[in-house]
Amino acid sequence: MEKPAIHPYMPIIIGVISVAMSAIFVKMTVADSGVTAFYRMLFSILIMSPVFFLKYTHELKKLSKRDWGFTTIAGIFLAFHFILWFESLNYTSVASSTVLVTLQPLFAFAGTYFFFKESLSIKTIVSALIAIGGSVLIAYGDFQISGQALFGDILALIACALITAYLLFGQDIRKRLSLMTYTFVVYGVSTITLFFYIIIKGESFGPYPAQEWMWFILLALIPNLFGHTLFNWALKWVSTNVISIAILFEPVGAAILAYFILGELLSASQIIGGTVVITGILFFIIDYEKIKKIFFKVFP
Repeated sequence: MEKPAIHPYMPIIIGVISVAMSAIFVKMTVADSGVTAFYRMLFSILIMSPVFFLKYTHELKKLSKRDWGFTTIAGIFLAFHFILWFESLNYTSVASSTVLVTLQPLFAFAGTYFFFKESLSIKTIVSALIAIGGSVLIAYGDFQISGQALFGDILALIACALITAYLLFGQDIRKRLSLMTYTFVVYGVSTITLFFYIIIKGESFGPYPAQEWMWFILLALIPNLFGHTLFNWALKWVSTNVISIAILFEPVGAAILAYFILGELLSASQIIGGTVVITGILFFIIDYEKIKKIFFKVFP
């Protein structure tokens, strides 16, 4: 395999910062959560369209009726994930919301346990207990601040469950389609779902000031397309676990950005709880047997 022009960790770091910007952009918008999510998806689709229609439309023939059904369900779950996560940011802090969304790996394992009957290891149970303990600390601290903050935490947790459902429904189809085709179809379904959601809710598609359109476009460009594109580029040279661990630092980046840009301060419960959650997820993701083998190779 040829060597990359730059070390893969550099794009990964930039990718983490890019996805961390998502919560900041949402906080800067004045539009309703559904509208913000709609334009994030719509502009992503518009940016991807030229490449998709020139190179990837033939892949749509690979989709069976079952695939279309699962892709549609995945897109609907993704739409409501964005609605609830964006809404959570109206009630709780960037730090609390983004940390709670990082519980996704544990939600995923719970999903595979209940729906696919995969066994639970001791390591998984310990990881879950650690991460849940951290999330309880965050929730308790936010409840001390206000009931609204706790409500925002609950919305973030539901949003986390929805993004997990989105991944579970799409994982089989993703194996048979390119990233571009799968993303374009799912984003398309999400956009249509959000369009009807806005109409039913009676929310406004516009007009909005120029600055608001800037936030919508930046949401599509930076976290959606730029951040995840860098992660996918890096996968050619690093393992999926490296990306999974890197994404865990999104809440750290988001909290730092929120402090400098939005003036959001961190409470002791957020710092301690967030650290505990990230520790629990790291314990879940890291393959310690593999690390031991590498260690003893380097230091026999």
